[in-house]
Amino acid sequence: MKIGFDAKRVFHNFRGLGNYSRTLIESLIKHFPEEEYLLFTPPFKDTRALAWEKRFDNVSVITPTRSVDKLMSSAWRSFFMDRDISKNGVDIYHGLSHELPSNLRDRGVKSVVTIHDLIFMRYPEYFPWVDRKVYFRKFKHAVDNADKVIAICEQTKADIDHFLDCRGDKVEVIQQSCHPSFYISASIETKERVRSKYDLGEHYILYVGALEERKNALSLVQAFSRLKDHIPHKLILVGSGKDYKTKIENEILDQGLRDRCFIKDNVPQEDLPSFYQMADLFVYPSFFEGWGIPNVEALFSETPVITSLGSCFAESAGPNSLYIDPNRAEDIAEKMERVLFDDDLQKLMAREGRLYAEQFHWKNTSLKMIELYRKTLG
Repeated sequence: MKIGFDAKRVFHNFRGLGNYSRTLIESLIKHFPEEEYLLFTPPFKDTRALAWEKRFDNVSVITPTRSVDKLMSSAWRSFFMDRDISKNGVDIYHGLSHELPSNLRDRGVKSVVTIHDLIFMRYPEYFPWVDRKVYFRKFKHAVDNADKVIAICEQTKADIDHFLDCRGDKVEVIQQSCHPSFYISASIETKERVRSKYDLGEHYILYVGALEERKNALSLVQAFSRLKDHIPHKLILVGSGKDYKTKIENEILDQGLRDRCFIKDNVPQEDLPSFYQMADLFVYPSFFEGWGIPNVEALFSETPVITSLGSCFAESAGPNSLYIDPNRAEDIAEKMERVLFDDDLQKLMAREGRLYAEQFHWKNTSLKMIELYRKTLG
């Protein structure tokens, strides 16, 4: 089976959608090496992308060959890439992030598309008007023309039904896995190197995610300020941001947390498992997510998780995490205190959380994906 992928974000994005794309492709290569994998992408020069490409011998990376396509790579992906997909004999093409090129059906190529979330429709206030219009056109075209639509959680499946009028058995849920580096415990030497490098201290509470309004890290800082005199912990926020990050920094100063609360930007992938595994508690108070991959990373790390009610969070964090009202800092503080002062509860959450996360191990998610490809091809 020749499987083609929209690999733009594999080589051009090193956050959420890029991580999803790389992890999925790596898992398929590892568990189903007999298949052929073709990655279609605009040209790239990033050293991280070049290093990733060199790791695999049985992958073909296909970039535009015509000068006009190289200059107008966005137009190539949307309107002309179907020609190259067909020319390379692709049996099934997977749009990894909400998009499909035009005319695949006319070329006789089967296709699936992953829809991660419809946050731009649920929370339009977070997105410029023109972006919402472009996103809707692309998403709608993709779900209407794909042979199968993949939702990464039940919440997204319901949103696809509600907002894009895509019903029935066309949509299948295949949850997102996390990078396999989270599956195994880092060595003591690695952990101590990371602890020293980032000055994490002996005890800390962890948040990982973009510092933007929807993810609500400001409420976590406010909750932490309520507990600071009763616990020895630091609060570590791993993520980057702009205006909202500045709001958080100002709150840290206003609450007198300069020596207790720290923002760590640009933490490389190889250090992240140690961040999770050494934390006493992981808190993710986001208002809404497509999946909430940091919850899964924390569960695999055997770190207790506190996250929000609603959205996809019960699905990603499982029955032994604790759930908060993200609008109430006092609720976040109360749940944090409950976990930090109960050793038995911490052990239960860590043990049962890891067991729950095993269903998201990449050997399981890649099997579901390959079965979907085969079923779609008939």
